[in-house]
Amino acid sequence: MPPSAEPGGALDGLLILDVSGTVATAYCAKQLADYGAEVINLEPACGFITRYEAPFIAGVGAPENSALHAYLSANKRSIQIDSLSDEALEDLLFRADLLLDDACLPERITGLKAPHRGVRMSISWYGEDGPYAGFTGSDAQIFALNGMLRNIGTVDGPPIIPTGYAAQIVAGMTAYIGALGHVLAAELGNKTIYTHLHTSIFEACMCFTDVGAINYYNSGLQAQRLGINRYPPTAPMGVYPCQDGWVGITVLTPSQWHAFCDLLELHDLKDVPLFQTAIGRFEAIDLIEPKMCEQLLKQSAEALFYRGQELAIPLARVPTMEELFSVDQFVERQAFSAVELRGGETVTVPSVPFRLYATPPHFGGAVATLGQHNDEVSNAPAA
Repeated sequence: MPPSAEPGGALDGLLILDVSGTVATAYCAKQLADYGAEVINLEPACGFITRYEAPFIAGVGAPENSALHAYLSANKRSIQIDSLSDEALEDLLFRADLLLDDACLPERITGLKAPHRGVRMSISWYGEDGPYAGFTGSDAQIFALNGMLRNIGTVDGPPIIPTGYAAQIVAGMTAYIGALGHVLAAELGNKTIYTHLHTSIFEACMCFTDVGAINYYNSGLQAQRLGINRYPPTAPMGVYPCQDGWVGITVLTPSQWHAFCDLLELHDLKDVPLFQTAIGRFEAIDLIEPKMCEQLLKQSAEALFYRGQELAIPLARVPTMEELFSVDQFVERQAFSAVELRGGETVTVPSVPFRLYATPPHFGGAVATLGQHNDEVSNAPAA
């Protein structure tokens, strides 16, 4: 980091209002706040829904103890929308460069005479039109409908549903890219009329399965669920246990296969003609995998990782949750930061996923309590 660089300066001067507080809008706004934009959460009296989402931190009273909300809301201000006069709310809307919502604006805003003059970005589950428009969604539902669940899990069992909020996070980043482009265009002199953009969480997450749709269109064949660590046509590929941890393995080219056999002393498999191609190994993976797993269980994950690097094998150590914060490269890259809640409680969360070095992001920060900044704006005069 350059010695003179100030954290969070890239987006200084931008005013962002989040009026919905979903995971998707909050993640979009988080990227802006991390780089210096002033982000205000305009919350209802009870607070955004993220304040009530698990996991929770012991020792801090609700609605202030959600680790998810803390992750999404560091360096943002919190104002309860009903604490504002109409004049103050109109002034905020007039000055805002970006308004974030879930396609449904609060009544306090729809009832105002003065329109929002900047960019509006709505992030909804299924967009403005189409057969699912207006449906209430969930992250699991999105992955079911885009076909992602079909191939994950054991052959005979049900599909494995990813947990967490990955679908909304992907949509939040998608919306961030589109919204920031329009906001910066306005900053650079493109003074267009009020712009309303819309991001569909469902459409944003089609990036995970776009090749599958194309393959089905061309062949008419539906993919089958083939089991754990079965990702055709690459083999071996997946996450496997070792003596003291886990490694992620991807073996694709002949040279990688030969080096992988040397690494695990699988000399009898190295030159088998069928195993010289990835698809050949996939067809015989039930023969290869037991021998491979037997050797993996004899060695440590960390030793395999470094030896794999020396042999140019795509192999990565997969840390457990307990190990995550001590991984050397994560520590060096500041992959995680501490955010502070009311009463001095802290929680470690992922840092911003991309870096500018002349204007670096904030690493961590404070999380506002509900309505903490009500008095700062409630008496502001209209512009």
